[in-house]
Amino acid sequence: MLLAAGGAGLLAVTLVGGYSSSVAGSYGELRPVVVLTRSLAAGEVISPRVANNSFEVRQVPVRFVPTGALAAPVDAVGLKTVGPLPAGSYLTGPGLEPPGSEKPKRPSPGKGRHAVEVAVAGAGALAGSGRVDVLVTTDNDRGGGRTVVAARRVPLMAVGRSGQSEAGPGLTEVTLGLTREQAIRLVDAQTFARRITVLPPAGG
Repeated sequence: MLLAAGGAGLLAVTLVGGYSSSVAGSYGELRPVVVLTRSLAAGEVISPRVANNSFEVRQVPVRFVPTGALAAPVDAVGLKTVGPLPAGSYLTGPGLEPPGSEKPKRPSPGKGRHAVEVAVAGAGALAGSGRVDVLVTTDNDRGGGRTVVAARRVPLMAVGRSGQSEAGPGLTEVTLGLTREQAIRLVDAQTFARRITVLPPAGG
């Protein structure tokens, strides 16, 4: 009976081992990936101690490995988390960044103003911030044009690539800090005006 029991146990181990190998083989090649064993907060710097206490390396089928997954905890040392990372998740390169690499804050439009994108001419020589005057040119019945200042010294928050606006050839998308009235006026002007232009205010 002891010999029979031992033989049955050996047979079971063999069968389980064969099944495991078959399952592993069906998923293809394995590769090491770093998995979090505890949650990390946003902005947490990965020190050698954090890496030792918070990560473990597991063998995962290549087909299930996310893009940018790290293969060794040491690859994360010295970096910080971009956002919160839950326990059990993979550690990836896009989820980390060097300390002090915060993106520059976008300029504020100012109190009582709103960030509005407008397709304009004359923005090629402008920097990405400062103040500008906004001019609107319209056609008249005699085929001529009339230009008026629609907004004075408004904050210029961002300038897109020159000539890359979908509104028309040669136009540029700019982001302006406008009051509600200015925004309504310029949005309407985009539908009927011949041209909207931004220029540095008179006097610089």
